[in-house]
Order: sequence, then structure tokens, then C-alpha cells
Amino acid sequence: MTNWEYWPLYIVNIPVIVFWLWFAIRARKLFFFSAVNPAIETGGMWGESKHGILKRIPKSHLPVTVFIKKEITEKMLFEKIKTAGLSYPVIAKPDIGERGMLVSKIKNKKGLLAYFNSNKIDFLIQEYIDLPVELAVMHHRFPGAKEGKVTSVCIKETLKIIGDGKSTVLQLMEAYPRAKLQVARFKKQFPKILKTVPEKGKKVELEPIGNHCRGTRFLNGNKYIDGQLNKVFDGVAMQMKDVYYGRFDMKCKSIEDLKNGGGFKIMEYNGIGAEPAHIYDPAYPFFKKYKDIYAHWKIIYEIYKVQKIKGEKGMGLGEVAARLKTYLGYMRSLDFNE
Repeated sequence: MTNWEYWPLYIVNIPVIVFWLWFAIRARKLFFFSAVNPAIETGGMWGESKHGILKRIPKSHLPVTVFIKKEITEKMLFEKIKTAGLSYPVIAKPDIGERGMLVSKIKNKKGLLAYFNSNKIDFLIQEYIDLPVELAVMHHRFPGAKEGKVTSVCIKETLKIIGDGKSTVLQLMEAYPRAKLQVARFKKQFPKILKTVPEKGKKVELEPIGNHCRGTRFLNGNKYIDGQLNKVFDGVAMQMKDVYYGRFDMKCKSIEDLKNGGGFKIMEYNGIGAEPAHIYDPAYPFFKKYKDIYAHWKIIYEIYKVQKIKGEKGMGLGEVAARLKTYLGYMRSLDFNE
């Protein structure tokens, strides 16, 4: 596929690096972005604790979440699950990670034990939220401001196929370009499902994790941005002390229900490193993608200017180098053959 959404990151991010350096020159500080979200390590560019961020979000909007330290025993693991009142399926994910790495929907105790033993890292176990609409919503606010603003809404469509009553899942995947990119992974991780033949007209969700690298289709939902939506996310963000810029990854019944005060759950919040995910809509104009990324870097810079006046210094080169070394070492230690 030649679509922009599938280009290698090192190519896609060349203009982004230019944007960062341009604003770094204007800020006279290379890592100015680290001062934008003082409550989050590196401002949320890399290596931040998901658990630490979730603690700042109102509990009413969170799935039941259990933090699992790598040192605990199997017995303690299942005691924590029981105490939290969690039932299967659950979602397991590393406390530190990005782009959906090692996020898994766990169906039973055996699967959770396998996940626990595969990587000796701190991780989260979350209640599986079975709501039909998954969104990625960018929101920011300026320190001291009474209102913030939603700047991006991405609607996520997880990877699905529709049966014809004759073809196997493998054949259906190979006939669908987006699913075809996942065939090698499925042969390794889920070989049994590939041999099954779905009934005619039956919709089969192949991947429940709403991540681009797992075949999820990202759609531009910016048409839904209005005063009501701003108010909803202001209501959450204003309770997140020292966090001013980032993206809510969440689920709800519908966007209209969300606007009208309906229930919603936030699975994650990503800081400075978050992208306005609507740009990955295959139909989104190429040059507008980078225009939108630039606009978001400008917001980061403008928030930094306010933070600088308040005395927030952000990280220096030495601290960045140390954190980056630790993070890269952590990433190398992971087992991606989950």
C-alpha cells in the first residue's frame, strides 16, 4: 500500500522534526514541550506512566483499572483481580508503551497468566468497555483559562470482515487490503481462526484493539466539534491538575449521547507525543495532514510560553538523555511475540 498512513515513521516524521526544531528555536529551548504538562514525565513525549496519568482523570470516567507491579506473585495477581471485581474479558497493557504495543484482550485466567509471564514489566489490567463508538479526541487548555478546546476527533473502526458463507477468514483477509497487512501476525498469533468459515453476512471483528498498526481504520470526525463537545472535555480536563495538552482515547454509546451528557469511559490519555489522529483518515488531503500537525505544535509552543512565565522550566539535555536511555533500554527488553 502506498497510502500515507502506511509510510514508515522515519519518513512521515521528517516534517514533524522540522516543526519541533522551528518552535524550539523560537522557544530557545530544545525540549520546551516538556514544560507543557508538568504532571507527566517528559510532558508525555515518551516513557510516561499510564497509571500515573489515569490517576488524574475523574474516576467516574475510568474503566476499573488494576496496576500490576512486575515483582508480584501469581497469587497476588489474581487476588488483585478478585478484589477489583473484574471479570473476563479484560484488557492488559504495559504501564509504559506506545502505539498499542503489547495491548491484549484477555479472555480467561490462562490467558492472563500467559501475559503476566511473558514480560516482567509493570502493566495495567482494565475492564473491557463494550461500547460501540471508539474515539481519539485531542483537547488543550491554557494555564489559568476557564475553557479549553477540542481540536481533533478521530472515529476508530476496528478491523472487521464480513462472511460470505464460503470463504475462510484467511481468504477474506487476503481479499481485503487493510486486513491483508495483518495476515502474517494472525498466522503467528491466531492460526485457528484463519481456518474458520463465517456465515454469509456475519460481521467478524478480527481485532478489538483500536490501534492503527493493528488494522483499525481512522476516520476524520472533526465535523462533530462544537461548543457542546468542548464543554464535555473541559469538564474532564479542568480536573487534571498540571495537564494542559493531550488526547483522550475513549469509548461512548454515540457522539450525540456523549455531547448530551451520556456516559463515556477513557481508556488512556496521551500527552505531547499524541497525534491528532483524524489525519490518518485515508481520504484526508496529504498537505492538510502536515498543516494540522504544525497547528498542534504551535499550540504546544503557545502553552509553553505561558508556562515559562509561570516558572516551569521543563527538562534539560542531561535529564532528557537519561530518560531516553532508560526508555530505549526498557523497549529493548520487551517480548513483542505476544
